[in-house]
Amino acid sequence: HVQLRESGGGSVQAGGSLKLACHVSDLSISIRCMGWFRQVTKDERMVLVATIDRAKRSSYAEFVAGRFTIYRDNPKDTLNLEMRDLKPEDSGTYYCALGQIGECPGAPRTSAGAFEYWGQGTPVTVFT
Repeated sequence: HVQLRESGGGSVQAGGSLKLACHVSDLSISIRCMGWFRQVTKDERMVLVATIDRAKRSSYAEFVAGRFTIYRDNPKDTLNLEMRDLKPEDSGTYYCALGQIGECPGAPRTSAGAFEYWGQGTPVTVFT
């Protein structure tokens, strides 16, 4: 069955960088919309961070634009998120999500409901 597995989270000082990766098994990602979401606590909603569609067009939340880069490695079925100049408010659990074939609906404001498969999340803590 389809599984998404994130890696790369951790603790970093403000201004530092992290690279997250999400490997997808049992499904090719090359033609699908994919995204990264962040959740600060389990009680809070998922916040969209970035998406990338089949044509590799990327969209970003305003609060990360210019600092984060989403990209996909289709042969490896892996989605990546490079995060630079991290801030304490970037802290949270980051989730990888796999959606429909083609475009990311509603981009750059694609909702969490548009994604069918989710990873377990990887925590990111940015400290001062």
